[in-house]
Amino acid sequence: MLGFSGCSDFAAGVEPIQIKNLRGTFLSKTTRTRSKTRMSRALGIALTPKAAKYMEKRPYAPGQHGRTKRKSDSDFAVRLREKQRLRAQYGIREAQLKKTFLEAKKTSGLTGENLVELLEMRLDALVLRSGFARTMAQARQMVVHRHILVDGQRVDRPSFRVKPGQMIHVHEKSERTEPFQVAAAGGNADVLAATPEYLSVELDKLHATLVRRPKRAEVPVTCDVQLVVEYYAAR
Repeated sequence: MLGFSGCSDFAAGVEPIQIKNLRGTFLSKTTRTRSKTRMSRALGIALTPKAAKYMEKRPYAPGQHGRTKRKSDSDFAVRLREKQRLRAQYGIREAQLKKTFLEAKKTSGLTGENLVELLEMRLDALVLRSGFARTMAQARQMVVHRHILVDGQRVDRPSFRVKPGQMIHVHEKSERTEPFQVAAAGGNADVLAATPEYLSVELDKLHATLVRRPKRAEVPVTCDVQLVVEYYAAR
């Protein structure tokens, strides 16, 4: 079976997570793929490997007037789009992003940098950066389906914040499934950025340790964080 965002549903007997649209009806896999692609084109960033290939052929916004030159965006529109970019890359809800922003604001240092660094310590983000998954959606599914352990304990919350020194690894039974076998062989390297220095990864063992808190400059996300700070500051 196939899970959402094109990732394999590798848990035997487990149904893939289903996504609903605004009307409450379930979206098909094809519809979800189209949705991710349209969002990628609208935001100007590839959210999935399929979206990256599609954007090479159509490097412009979706819709009837996607090719035409648009009017200059307002300051609000520019800030809003940057906030949406950050949200989309981590696949989180608005409430989750705002909560993290408020925490970042209370932390010493630059608020924008703190925001990205805190988001990057989410378990699903580190599963992706470690090379265990191909997309953020697949990384989240791995966590929700209880394939991922932190220091030997199962964790099924994608938002779980990993602390420096903690080890992320795959459950022994799950290691034998195809997606993790592919990951252990380096099969996801073609669609992922190089392993960041804040992670120590033994890919063949499906082990990864957060060595230290990430630094904004090292985090492979496309975002002008100052615009995100300005967006929330104005509200």
